[in-house]
Amino acid sequence: MVKGIVKYISQFVITLVGISFLTFCLTYLAPGDPAMMLLESGDRIVSQQELDQVRAELGLDKPFLVRYADWTINAVQGDLGMSYSAKIPVVDRMLESLPGTLMLAAASTILIILYAVPAGIISAINQNKKIDYILRSLSFVGVSMPTFWLGLILIYIFGLKLGLVPIASSKISFSGVILPATTMAVVVGSKYMRQVRLVILEEMQKDYVIGARSRGIAEWKILFGHILPNALLPLITLLGVLVGYLLGGVTVIEMVFAWPGLGNMAVYAITMRDYPLVQGFVLWVAVGFMIINALVDVSYRLLDPRLKRGQQ
Repeated sequence: MVKGIVKYISQFVITLVGISFLTFCLTYLAPGDPAMMLLESGDRIVSQQELDQVRAELGLDKPFLVRYADWTINAVQGDLGMSYSAKIPVVDRMLESLPGTLMLAAASTILIILYAVPAGIISAINQNKKIDYILRSLSFVGVSMPTFWLGLILIYIFGLKLGLVPIASSKISFSGVILPATTMAVVVGSKYMRQVRLVILEEMQKDYVIGARSRGIAEWKILFGHILPNALLPLITLLGVLVGYLLGGVTVIEMVFAWPGLGNMAVYAITMRDYPLVQGFVLWVAVGFMIINALVDVSYRLLDPRLKRGQQ
């Protein structure tokens, strides 16, 4: 157990160092000058002295390795630097957008589960029947639709024509999250529904299911007592990847609906060449994925006793 924890922590640290170094390299090699971006205003001519002063204040005049070492030391202490554009600490700027992303991720995940899991199960147990063809066709349409296009259609129908929900929301609200979460549920949920169907079909072909049927056990008992518990592990893995993806901020959706989340913030940071904010965002995505993976591993060991015995 202790060895497993130490191994995971070491992998966690190595991954973070690698991702942070790569991100630092990319921002260092990126074209443009953040100091010039901050000083430019209309037709105003920026002097070299002003540029040098701002570069010194931002630490842009230091060698690459020195800048990376300084950033790493500060990051370990919880200081990700100052946002060039917002003029506040990166952590504070990200905390402003984090609630929006968490709310959108939670609402989308709930809707995806409510749609994809029952639809996938119904489609699997009715394989090659009319309901199966209908659900698979609907899921194919959902997967094929671009998220921005579906988002605009929903805005036009439910926002402009019917006036049931806000068209765009610059503030976090339950009414404002309905359309973005629904858009994600349709597009991502359709893909997840097909994966649920495949997992259930694979379990239905296994020997223990055939044996249960030969003993005359009712189909609903086989489904809920045998198939679904054994299908949980791969479904949890797929759900973990999905949640990790949502925690990073769904950039296109957030921009279409003007939702104040991390994805929207990241696009603005890239546009403004706000490199500390970009690095903070990438670090958050990496940490989010690794935490979700850790939770998935823990759930595996709780749901499958064989993994506990194998580890012992």
